[in-house]
Amino acid sequence: MKKAYWLDRWERQDIGFHQAEANTHLCAYWQRLCLTPGDTVLVPLCGKSNDMLWLAQQGYPVLGIEVSPLAAQAFFAENGLVPQCKRQRRFLRLESGDVRILCGDFFDLQMDDVVNVRAVYDRAALIALPPDTRKRYACHLEHILPPDISMLLITLEYPDGEIEGPPFPVAEEEVDMLYTEYAQIELLHRQDVLEQNPKFKARGLRQLREAVFRLKAHR
Repeated sequence: MKKAYWLDRWERQDIGFHQAEANTHLCAYWQRLCLTPGDTVLVPLCGKSNDMLWLAQQGYPVLGIEVSPLAAQAFFAENGLVPQCKRQRRFLRLESGDVRILCGDFFDLQMDDVVNVRAVYDRAALIALPPDTRKRYACHLEHILPPDISMLLITLEYPDGEIEGPPFPVAEEEVDMLYTEYAQIELLHRQDVLEQNPKFKARGLRQLREAVFRLKAHR
């Protein structure tokens, strides 16, 4: 999606994708990444996700990247935090405690922006992107990340074309296509979640599943 699309969504507060609590799959499967507290986690297209607060509370510094300054500012305000703000090249950097958010275009991230990152948490980035952008997104991650990165990836699976995304369906086969040359991929969990998401059922979906993957970079 174009940047203007997401800026407009945040301006209108059309943010049904936002979860008020930490994601249950994050809480259940994060330890499968075998990280050490103090390892920095990259959260692409982070919005104002409370998953960032959960990660920081577990001892993992967070680096979020978000196109909307409104979203980033809302994260800190809603959690009673007052961030320090400064420019970092093409980004506006907001930082408080163990959470730092870079406001700008994900594709402007460079290697030195993520040099300390040891893991990636992707709940809402890959599924927010249309098919023609997902490969570019994955390739950019693979290019800029340090070696030996782990990733927790959460996707949605539903019959293609039944509704108009975002969120878009990302099948296991596509995860393999995007990342198999870069990382070992393990499916940790898959479940039907249509009944827990009546808004999708009301839009005409007949099937909706969440899938959780653990990725470990080869290099």
